[in-house]
Amino acid sequence: MNKNVRFALFATLYMAQGAVMGYFTSLNSLYLQSYGLGLDKIGLIGSIAMIPFVLKIFFGLLSDKVNFLHFGYRKPYILIGLSIQILGLVAVNFINPAQNFYLFAFNAFFLMAGMALYDTCTDGLALDTTAPEDEGKIQGIMVAGRALGMILISGILGMLVDKISWSAGFISLAVLTAIPIPMVLKTKETEKSVEKQFNWGAFKEFKKFSIIALGLLGALYSLIINGATEIVNPFLKQKFTISYTTAGIVTSVLGIGIVVGSLLGGKLVDRIGQKRSVQLSLLVTLVAVAALSLINTPAVAWILVFIFGVAFGLYETVYFAIAMRETNISIAATMFSILMAVANLGTGIGLALSGALAEGLGYKPTFLILAVLNLLAVPLLPAIFGKKVSKKANE
Repeated sequence: MNKNVRFALFATLYMAQGAVMGYFTSLNSLYLQSYGLGLDKIGLIGSIAMIPFVLKIFFGLLSDKVNFLHFGYRKPYILIGLSIQILGLVAVNFINPAQNFYLFAFNAFFLMAGMALYDTCTDGLALDTTAPEDEGKIQGIMVAGRALGMILISGILGMLVDKISWSAGFISLAVLTAIPIPMVLKTKETEKSVEKQFNWGAFKEFKKFSIIALGLLGALYSLIINGATEIVNPFLKQKFTISYTTAGIVTSVLGIGIVVGSLLGGKLVDRIGQKRSVQLSLLVTLVAVAALSLINTPAVAWILVFIFGVAFGLYETVYFAIAMRETNISIAATMFSILMAVANLGTGIGLALSGALAEGLGYKPTFLILAVLNLLAVPLLPAIFGKKVSKKANE
């Protein structure tokens, strides 16, 4: 497959993921508030929706070991996952979350299970086909693609909700999910080489303290940035009584910041090294999240939301690039999915935590608490980048 076409495939797959993930982290709270649900229940829905991402290890094992009906190790699972996401988005139109809270929660779980499946297998395909010198670039493209999905759907979704209905917004998400399907159908997988064949012995990698610390770093950064993202729009709605259209534009501004941060992160990893990239990401994120508590005018809100988006994209890209480089190719999808599952566990905790804190303490103290949590990453860095870590992690 042509390199540019391959990049476009990964970008559109992540765009489909980013659109739905952007809805869940930024706009789902507004949708559920329109039915009278409190932030505690909204946070619970977010946590339930993230459970499939914690279980990604099983999708990774399936993709690494089972050639689905001899159609491939990645391609068929990507198609199944996309189809499940589309079905879930259509089904949400028929569920009243106030009257059928647990049915809505189950559908959120079902929908996100589809996303987790194709996300895991997309990562596996990237690991199978990406040269080491392109790792930073491919992760930057994928994170940027996800942010682009957030930008597109957030701007469109807000207007559709204001002008038509939430149902029109969910259908637009389903349509966006279908965009990469033609490219996936044209994808041809090659036979795995000997070194890429599944090997149970490769799981010894998880005995390394550096890998454990890397997983904890992923959970921490994910808890902070996604927990903060969830409450940005409710905070602005409370403070400035913004419309759904404005909320969508706010999320688009956040997404533009993520694109900038992700492209910057891909270059940083290659130029200044992984350790310095993480240190910079940590500092920028601490300042950016804390600064959200200082929003006092709409003009300031636009600026600080954009800066927060840059921090989001920077930190996520740097972490993904490090995880990709440390992944053993013989259990590519499995190992990467485990690291991502730990990170997504952090997201689930973050969504519930930020909702509960905002409900009990208010938005501004919650942003400050999330910002300070960045300092917990400091003792993890020596373990990740110390002498016991392989040379490639320090490059």
